[in-house]
Amino acid sequence: GYAFAYGGADGSFKSFIGNQDFFLINMHGGDQLIGFFFQFAFAATAATIVAGTVAERCKFEAYIAYSLMLTGFVYPVVVHAIWSSAGFLSAFSGTPFLGSGMIDFAGSGVVHMTGGVTALYAAKILGPRIGRFYDADGNELPEPVSFPPHSVALQVLGTFILWVGWYGFNPGSTLGISPAGYGDVAALCAVTTTLAAAAGSVSAMFTDMIMTRIKTGETMYDITMCMNGALSGLVGITAGCSVCEPWAAFVIGIIAGWVYIGFSNLLVKLKIDDAVDAIPVHFGNGMWGCIATGLFASPGLVANAYGSENYGAFYGQGGKLLAIEICGILFIIGWVGVIMIPYFLLLNAMGLFRVDALEEEVGLDISHHKGAAYDMSGPSEEAKEKYEISTSQRKLVVPDDEENA
Repeated sequence: GYAFAYGGADGSFKSFIGNQDFFLINMHGGDQLIGFFFQFAFAATAATIVAGTVAERCKFEAYIAYSLMLTGFVYPVVVHAIWSSAGFLSAFSGTPFLGSGMIDFAGSGVVHMTGGVTALYAAKILGPRIGRFYDADGNELPEPVSFPPHSVALQVLGTFILWVGWYGFNPGSTLGISPAGYGDVAALCAVTTTLAAAAGSVSAMFTDMIMTRIKTGETMYDITMCMNGALSGLVGITAGCSVCEPWAAFVIGIIAGWVYIGFSNLLVKLKIDDAVDAIPVHFGNGMWGCIATGLFASPGLVANAYGSENYGAFYGQGGKLLAIEICGILFIIGWVGVIMIPYFLLLNAMGLFRVDALEEEVGLDISHHKGAAYDMSGPSEEAKEKYEISTSQRKLVVPDDEENA
């Protein structure tokens, strides 16, 4: 996949896909090898987005199959188009698209939209979990059924692990710290990443609280909204973290929380089952992140990070950069759809995509992975009874005062 993404790129010509450095041949320098490792982490991220969406009803064989296709071919072509110096949308080309190319600093479009739109296609073809929108006989339920998580505490832990990891992705996408100006860009990325995540978290939780209060008259705070709002803010700022002012990052995060809620509700209305709401977080806010860059990119910061004269529409340039970002969005949606929709349909037709109803009911840990992830059985009643008898027999009898006399 790395060869398809970056192989043979030198900025002097444009191509659709890379064609050199397969299997890391002739890549021996530290800069080249660390570049591969960094991009490996991005590719893995795109694949894991899909895994969350199709959880609880997707075959393990399908996980392997779509991960190979996505990370080995589909995602590298997106990377080549937008991040390689030979890409037709690249800001790093010798002759960038419309004068500047697409600004997607750390992957709102390249990584998150690619994974998110793949998840959307997969969820639609795979179908919802049994009992989510329809009963076991296929009859539509009056109201969608929510499946509660087994551990909100682990959800919170996972969210903070992702949040901290984002500092490797966003500030880390400067790809250096010692050259002049790189430290300034990395510092800005760290600040905008933090502000957008915090704003998205607050925005999603309090907006959901207000909507719930209007609907039911009760005031409740949903911690899941808080966590997914934070992730939405992180995705939303990823494209423009190096070119947006801190105040703009705060605004982007606020809107990211609203985008998440709106997209999540839309999926429910369309009866598309996303087990972890990865599509609203990554696809919805991946698009928003690219659009936000086209609106909020500061002239001075764009010049500092990219050396480009195209900047955000809100700074009075007339929307040229915004048009470039929209072209990138459309390319990602179209390219992923052309490859992955037929691929998922083929997996489904071959019976390799979805587990059968009984396997889904007992759970994939038991039906596919040799046992439950958590042993909730506890000791048998017979064992507990024997223990109680043994402890009662070991109790000491304390004599009363009359016996002592």
